Order: sequence, then structure tokens, then C-alpha cells
Amino acid sequence: MISAHDLDVERATSLTDHELAELCEATDAAIIEAGGFGWLQPQGREALTRHFKGLLLVPERELFVARLDGTIVGSAQLNRPPRNNEAQAFSAWLTHAYIAPYARGHGLARLLVARVEERAAALGHRVINLDVRSTQLNAMALFEGLGYIRWGTHPAYARVDGQTVEGHYYYKIIDKVRGGRRLDMTAGGGADESN
Repeated sequence: MISAHDLDVERATSLTDHELAELCEATDAAIIEAGGFGWLQPQGREALTRHFKGLLLVPERELFVARLDGTIVGSAQLNRPPRNNEAQAFSAWLTHAYIAPYARGHGLARLLVARVEERAAALGHRVINLDVRSTQLNAMALFEGLGYIRWGTHPAYARVDGQTVEGHYYYKIIDKVRGGRRLDMTAGGGADESN
């Protein structure tokens, strides 16, 4: 997709007050539109500012911000397992990914996911996991279009507008070959020597 706009995604290690204001506005817009965040009601700038400032302090979480023409219009989080979870250290979670409704249609969501995947691979992760409410049809289409595989459905995943909705679980192997060894995703399998 070619866009006449300037698209950028970066990992945020700090945010200025102006950047926080843009991020809070984009987050509330996504919440109102019911996409990409666990909140169902807009939280307002004060609550979201506290949320994002706290997020930047968590060692196992990384925040990525998406910019359209220099303005923050979305974000995503890369959540890594804690150090005491060595058995799952090869995987990470992509969470809270969204682009504000007013900034969609430029390919920014795809770029956001790609940057999170690149960072996860650089950190040594080989699998990305994520989950999506069944009401988020655009998100499901995006992830499936990017090669994520739905492996399960939780029938009582969330409550939205007084209704219980399903949630779908996805994964994607982001690097099948590492150091000449193929990652074996079969039950009980370690690295498979065959290439």
C-alpha cells in the first residue's frame, strides 16, 4: 500500500507531555470505536497518562508508537515473559495494538505489527502470541492477513455491552531458522536439524 503520508513506528522509551497528549487522544478514540484496548469506556488524559508512564517503567514491556505525519495515532505493546519463565522465553505477546479511527487506511497497522515482530526477533523471540475479541473483525482480518494462525477460541472471553463475547487466540512463528537449526513447533519437539 502506498501512502502520500509520512508513516513511522518507533519504540518509545520516554514520552514528552505533547506526545503523551497525542497518545491519550488516539487511545481514547480507539476505545470509543471499540478497537484495540481492553477498556470499554474512554479513560481521559489523566488516567491514560498514568497508565503509559507506568508502562514505560515495566522491564518486560515495550511500547511502540505509530505516527502519521509526525503525530502519534496508535500504539502496541511487546510483552516478554519474566526472567523466571525460561520455558517460554522463546515467545512474546503482542498486546493493545490499535490505530485511531481517524488515521486508518494508510498501512500503518501493518507497519506497527512488523516493527513489533522485528524487535521481538532481535530480542531472540521466535513466536508472537496475541488474542482478539471476536467483535474486532478488522483486527482479526489484519492479523490473519499477516500470517497469524488462529489456534483456539475462548467462548467467554470478555463482556462488552452486557454481552459475553468470544475471544480468539493467534500465534505466528517469526523466525523458523536460527543458527542453522529449524524451530520445531510440534508437541515435545526441540530444534529439528533438517532444513
